[in-house]
Amino acid sequence: MIHITLPDGSRREFPGPLTVAEVAASIGPGLAKAALAGKVDGKVVDTSFRIERDAQLAIVTEKDADGLEIIRHSTAHLLAYAVKELFPEAQVTIGPVVENGFYYDFAYKRPFTPEDLAAIEKRMGELAAKNEPVVRRVLPRDEAVAYFKGLGEHYKAEIIGSIPADQDVSVYREGGFEDLCRGPHVPSTGRLKHFKLMKVAGAYWRGDQANEQLQRIYGTAWATKDELQGYLRMLEEAEKRDHRKLGRELDFFHLDEHSPGTVFWHPKGWTVWQEVEQYMRRVYRDNGYQEVKGPQILDQSLWEKTGHWDKYRENMFTTESEKRHYALKPMNCPGHVLIFKQGIKSYRDLPLRYGEFGNCHRNEPTGGLHGIMRVRAFTQDDGHVFCTEDMILDECVAYTALLQKVYADFGFKDIIYKVATRPDKRIGSDELWDKAEFAVMESLRRSGCEFIVSPGDGAFYGPKIEYTLKDALGRQWQCGTMQVDFNTAERLGGEYVAESGERRHPVMLHRAIVGSLERFIGILIEQHAGALPAWLAPVQVVVASITDAQGDYAGEVAKMLQKQGVRASLDLRNEKINYKIREHSMQKVPFILVVGDKEKANGAVSVRARGNVDLGVMPLADFQLKLASDIAQKV
Repeated sequence: MIHITLPDGSRREFPGPLTVAEVAASIGPGLAKAALAGKVDGKVVDTSFRIERDAQLAIVTEKDADGLEIIRHSTAHLLAYAVKELFPEAQVTIGPVVENGFYYDFAYKRPFTPEDLAAIEKRMGELAAKNEPVVRRVLPRDEAVAYFKGLGEHYKAEIIGSIPADQDVSVYREGGFEDLCRGPHVPSTGRLKHFKLMKVAGAYWRGDQANEQLQRIYGTAWATKDELQGYLRMLEEAEKRDHRKLGRELDFFHLDEHSPGTVFWHPKGWTVWQEVEQYMRRVYRDNGYQEVKGPQILDQSLWEKTGHWDKYRENMFTTESEKRHYALKPMNCPGHVLIFKQGIKSYRDLPLRYGEFGNCHRNEPTGGLHGIMRVRAFTQDDGHVFCTEDMILDECVAYTALLQKVYADFGFKDIIYKVATRPDKRIGSDELWDKAEFAVMESLRRSGCEFIVSPGDGAFYGPKIEYTLKDALGRQWQCGTMQVDFNTAERLGGEYVAESGERRHPVMLHRAIVGSLERFIGILIEQHAGALPAWLAPVQVVVASITDAQGDYAGEVAKMLQKQGVRASLDLRNEKINYKIREHSMQKVPFILVVGDKEKANGAVSVRARGNVDLGVMPLADFQLKLASDIAQKV
């Protein structure tokens, strides 16, 4: 007898081995129809998987995260099937699931066109409508190599050839198409209904620039029509909010091939930068941080001591002078240890908190650069806390509360917390890693934060908490971090005098709230669709006259606002007032003050708020109070 335990704890008994599909059918016809796969003792398998001993089983449907991944994985195979039907000479390579969709790489003699993409998507729909069964079979490795070579699929044969000779491989067939894959897959192509091909991009075989270039077709797939349409609407809205587009339209910044991966800030964009930086500087000051500044270039020997030269060298820019080798700093940590080492530190000096707006350089590949979100030169709101072991929890708890307040001020209240634990390549003993991992997890528990664990994703010198924001479109942006490091200060000789009189190495907490200022400003632009709140907007108020007769009064209003510290500009052009309003509205100015003869006579202003909201005529003093309140409350 076979005993199957279901997720609700109930048990079912069967006379002998049976498939996942047969178990689903025994529960009910509705579940049998909905089943996409099964999870047997924690492993996701096809519905055709045969259960031959007692097991725990969960039926996977489209409502489950595993179900959606299976849909996307299977849709990637459907894409390859359609390409082979329309372009038989094309060779298929790899086709994994990615966030929100999938891609498949192809080798073909000419570039795929938008018309090709439309034809492929149409053919995918036709193949799905056939509802062909997806069938798995297993072959010895060498037999599989010969099989795919016989099909002319040399890339597939190469992939299989890299598998150990004593291993079998699985292949899946649907209709006339068969592909190498571990699976699992949907039971039949008819389960794939809600998908769309998005774009074609270049890709190198096996991600190596030395290899031939392939064509990567990206697509998205969802369990329901509503989810697909919702995602496409989100993409449309995201395109409108693209910080690169808005950065040009609002004259914030530009990017230039003369310096790839760096930002040329224009006056308006630099004003936004300064507001973010000065805000964070006040956060430093109000929370016990002392601001410092370290050099850009540091000797290779320092990076060897920290472990960066061994673990991170390919991401570092290096240079040479007088036969000495240097690196542009990719992070600020070693410099802060060198500052800490100057002079004798006592346990009474701890915790000692340093903060720096540190300029860093990282040698990111050109293909990975993305506007100001991913660059080679950036500035971090970087901070390091030097403390004793028994101070770690209090410091981490206080930091999480501080970070939550900062994010709320910038308009973000939905935060995801993740703990990244020890990677395979790391420095330090397991005992110290145990202490550090316990500290970060316990600090989140004490902060009342639920968190997920990401095994192996920690820095090489310590585990970390990653703080991820959700924006107005539900997209996630990992910004803040807190890392507990028992190793770096010791490696660089950082010490303090303990109460006992002995010398000890401090624990070093690496922390950043907004992270890269460039990236964070890009996120802010997209979060607010360029319409930054009044406290951040580069121009907060425009004073516009209706005719030349109000020029002097308009100038007085602008000066009074500027004395108040408001970023106010004056528009006295000989243009119709509706034209002026429309132009400044396009520039997303929070407030436009219109002054005509009546306003001049009464010492008033006609106020238009962003979004074409008419707030009416009010005394200038009343508007000043409203604006001051909006700025103070960060509305």
